[in-house]
Amino acid sequence: MKVSLVIMAAGLGSRYGGSKQVDGIGPHHEILMEYSIHDALRAGFNKVVFIIKPEMKEMMERLCGYLRNKTAKDGGPVEVAYAFQDFSSVPDFYHIPAERTKPFGTVHALLCAADVVDGPCCVINADDYYGIDAYRTMYEALVKLPADGHAAMVGYLLKNTASLHGTVSRGVCTVEDGKLQSVREALKIQLYPDGTLKDLAEDRELNPDTIVSMNFWGFAPSIFPALKEYFEDFLRNEAGDNIKAECLLPVMVDHQMQAGKLEVSVLHSADKWFGMTYQEDRATVAAELQKLHDSGAYPESLRA
Repeated sequence: MKVSLVIMAAGLGSRYGGSKQVDGIGPHHEILMEYSIHDALRAGFNKVVFIIKPEMKEMMERLCGYLRNKTAKDGGPVEVAYAFQDFSSVPDFYHIPAERTKPFGTVHALLCAADVVDGPCCVINADDYYGIDAYRTMYEALVKLPADGHAAMVGYLLKNTASLHGTVSRGVCTVEDGKLQSVREALKIQLYPDGTLKDLAEDRELNPDTIVSMNFWGFAPSIFPALKEYFEDFLRNEAGDNIKAECLLPVMVDHQMQAGKLEVSVLHSADKWFGMTYQEDRATVAAELQKLHDSGAYPESLRA
């Protein structure tokens, strides 16, 4: 059975611009995505799917082409596939505004991978570090995931996912008995030096121990028809002429749960998430990665 790591990387061309792309962040210039791939393969995943813009394929082959020489934990070769997120996958009934340059968000991204995902999958952001234990936990959940009506999510504490350097967007979750009850997108969360957190968009304080989604989802292939229906409904009713409208996975998952069509198990990881939302985060992330290499959590080079 193929268990895929699906990496939403279509934004790399902008988010990994400048020194992030040229220099990398790890001791041997690794980018954060390479840590996710390394952790997933040692957990048992045997396929990697990159969701990218078509013009990024040459860059991705240069960065991660070595994966084709890797052996998966099951003894077989690691399979690598590409899915392209562009306007060619948007249904003909929708007229794309002339001023729109960006794709339509994470639902659109995952939907673009429907033809290359042939088993359970873990869906992640390209520019986040999720931790070794998160992939082990998710893999164990995916190999037992029922074919229909079920999904999984690794949850993180809000206080461990915010930045002092500016606001962040997070999926704020309500969890009961290990099951996700709701997820709400909070688009402007600010962390203050005293540890308090505030949703500036709604002018309210947030509990630092609130569980949040960091786009670490586990799905069966049966999610794709639901994605298609939800995305087409989004285009008909919400997108309109809004050149910034996005169709987001946490919102779609919440919609499916409230309709009684999806039950989501919330998994917990012993590791800490970190990412580079702002350039000022770079030094901190580099130091954390160096500590992980020094402790033996990672080999000297991920590309060996």
